[in-house]
Amino acid sequence: VQLQASGGGLVQAGGSLRLSCAASGSIFSINLMAWYRQAPGKQRELVASITSGGSAIYADSVKGRFTISRDKVKNTVYLQMNSLKPEDTAVYYCAADPLPWRVGDRLNYWGQGTQVTVSS
Repeated sequence: VQLQASGGGLVQAGGSLRLSCAASGSIFSINLMAWYRQAPGKQRELVASITSGGSAIYADSVKGRFTISRDKVKNTVYLQMNSLKPEDTAVYYCAADPLPWRVGDRLNYWGQGTQVTVSS
């Protein structure tokens, strides 16, 4: 499975961005798709994840501002980010796994990161 993330960029605080992650390869095996982020000097953290059944979870810091969605036809997962804050600045990574309960480094597939920078 290959994951290609896109959509990062520079935005002012309060603005919006939408990240996309397209999956290719043995996509039939994928259940969980997720977005993680890593800010400079900080550990990588889960932002949001969604299962093939549509169950989604969010980090407390992004609840109400970010929405994860999944297009099964396009094999793509999206992260709509609204009301962005400077503390959202990080490299955002797309990840996927056949098992819906795996987290963090245990996820099998990772895409390249995409930089999101929020200016104050």
